[in-house]
Amino acid sequence: MTALLMTGFPGFLGSTLLPRLLARRPEDRAVCLVQPRHLATARRRAGSLADAHPALRGRIELLPGDLTAPGPGLGGDSGVPDDVTEVWHLAAVYDLAVDRDTARRVNVDGTARVIDLCRSLPGLERLHHVSTCYVSGRYAGTFGEADLAEGQSFRNHYEATKHEAELLVRKAMADGLPATIYRPGIVVGDSRTGETQKYDGPYFFASYLRRFPFVAPVPRLADPDRVRFSLVPRDFVVAAMDALAAQDRSLGQTYALTDPRPPTVRQLVDTFAGHLGKRVLWVPLPLAPTRYLVGTVPGAERLMGLPAEALEYATSPTTYSTTSTDRDLAGTGVVCPAFESYAGTLLDFMRAHPEIGSTAMA
Repeated sequence: MTALLMTGFPGFLGSTLLPRLLARRPEDRAVCLVQPRHLATARRRAGSLADAHPALRGRIELLPGDLTAPGPGLGGDSGVPDDVTEVWHLAAVYDLAVDRDTARRVNVDGTARVIDLCRSLPGLERLHHVSTCYVSGRYAGTFGEADLAEGQSFRNHYEATKHEAELLVRKAMADGLPATIYRPGIVVGDSRTGETQKYDGPYFFASYLRRFPFVAPVPRLADPDRVRFSLVPRDFVVAAMDALAAQDRSLGQTYALTDPRPPTVRQLVDTFAGHLGKRVLWVPLPLAPTRYLVGTVPGAERLMGLPAEALEYATSPTTYSTTSTDRDLAGTGVVCPAFESYAGTLLDFMRAHPEIGSTAMA
């Protein structure tokens, strides 16, 4: 029996991915590196997974540790067991408004520690690094899966530090570390149930539309028929990672896990508005002054239902190639569903669960 190691449990992706990975490796166990402040949540989640999947009982070990702490941060004297053969690095800070120091400590330094750990494991077969499509920053045009350092600028510290983290992984791969990189787009809830752990990204636009009784004035910050939102439901991301990880040919590859036909801003807004029974009135506004006012006027973000940092994504000049993803998922049965097929499900879940907020675990 060997083990896989996962960081980022019990987060949004890790909680759903872990049972699939263990089902594919029925003789193995999982060691989940968990920050001490999340241990209680992790214990509850592991218990729920074991109840739902009895074959997991006794196969999920929680290891207290913190990749951002001084020193190894890997559980003190217990450490990571030597029989780990796969490392899944999902831990990151997902916050568009995160400060630079926090973003670097979690996304960059944490990834560097994971790489060091991988190099110390005698039987390591592969590191699976979860990055983001938005390592592209403000790149204008179609960003390929092999692209990374293209001279692009970044909208925030989240994008910049995820880019820097992927650079570290790419360098380690060039030095011989076996790894695969996955770049999800903007991850939303499950396409079948709508389940999610946070309302951010496109949910901000849904919150905004819900604030108006009949007609919603929507800022037209760029051409809504040209700018696209690279959305992707959680179930596709998890299924794609599981399917790709099982393939020998995925070693050394980078995959963009996003909708190959993403909705335009107009399609997203109109689809949400239709489901909510709203009519949209597009109001042309310049991005820079609008972002400044929303970010500085007291109460403006709360009134609009979306943070200033989200506005710039409605003007993104980037689209994403999914050539490698499409090629290697062909024949697996894993296909990204069309946004229109699940948009209503996301909103129904959002309406039924107002207790969920817009922040995620780091």
